[in-house]
Amino acid sequence: MANIKISVVITARPSYSRIKSFLKSLKKDHGIELQLIVAGSALLSKYGSATEVIEKDGFDITEKIHFLIEGNQPSLMGKSTGLALIEFSTIFKKINPDAIIVIADRYETIAVSIAASYQNIPLIHLQGGEISGNIDNKVRNANSSLADYHFVSNQVAKKRLTNRGIEPETIFITGCPSIDIAKEVLLNSKPPLSLFHDYTGVGPIFDITESYLVVLQHPVTNEYGEAKTQIEQTLEAVYKSGINAVWLWPNPDAGTDQISAGIRHFREMNPDNKIHFFKNIEPSDFLQLLLHSKCIIGNSSVGIRECSFLGVPAINIGSRQKLRDHSINVIHVDYDKNEIYEAIQQADSMKINSNSLYGNGHSGEMMLKYLKSLKQKF
Repeated sequence: MANIKISVVITARPSYSRIKSFLKSLKKDHGIELQLIVAGSALLSKYGSATEVIEKDGFDITEKIHFLIEGNQPSLMGKSTGLALIEFSTIFKKINPDAIIVIADRYETIAVSIAASYQNIPLIHLQGGEISGNIDNKVRNANSSLADYHFVSNQVAKKRLTNRGIEPETIFITGCPSIDIAKEVLLNSKPPLSLFHDYTGVGPIFDITESYLVVLQHPVTNEYGEAKTQIEQTLEAVYKSGINAVWLWPNPDAGTDQISAGIRHFREMNPDNKIHFFKNIEPSDFLQLLLHSKCIIGNSSVGIRECSFLGVPAINIGSRQKLRDHSINVIHVDYDKNEIYEAIQQADSMKINSNSLYGNGHSGEMMLKYLKSLKQKF
């Protein structure tokens, strides 16, 4: 019997960690031909290109697709998605996969789901049934509605999908593959001593064995006009804390240019700051960085997902992740420098145990098991 061809689409840097362990399981199975498509901001060095990390991990990239129109306007997100739909439609016809896997809720992923659906290619959606904020909710729900099968993080997510009328037999609880990486990190804990040597960045180099913060704050597309003010509040709070910090560059959404401008202005006005900025850090190294940190600050889902498993305090700012199911590791605050500063002090005294809300570290294996059970339906 011929191998089944499974196309996996990665459109942004964070998506790789959300799928890495599943990719490893797919690659090991001799009955599956993995077609890996890397696209959008995942190809751009400006946002921390994921291609070098993917290839370093031993994966062959089948296709690379450029469609991102850079800029600071919400309309360009729509135009980029339109171009992505054209490109994905062309590629799917060319490589003729038996099934396509789309990840989570990045705005451009809706193009993957539409292209697959219109060509009658079975679509598997990862991480549906969750709630966050921003445009992500709408995209996530649209992807779930277009998908034929669903690999979800937990029972709560499955219930939400069934409440929306999705057939229970198409939903499989697998956990999130990023937790698989977090489990490996917990089992092999080691401070990221070579961080500043291994990754290029800008800012002061400090002793990574001492206390430090991690910051990752993305623009909120339905609040994009406020992005500069929002990032200034976080910068001032981190600066006031006097603690060393590692800061990761944001996603390329509407408002990113304002965040970049805010960061650059802050650096010029505060040359004595203790923040080192990086474009990208490999998933395992990033989680090691988080594990040994004082806390993470910002609005990335990594604070909700991986940090709950790692037992790391997360200061979640604003509306982007506020509605997402979370553990006791999360402190919710507004875009207010005083609230953020007080939360940093609070995080110092928090003692948190590992939580398996988003998986137990075996998601990649479980996904492969369920995928193989669906083979006859492709």
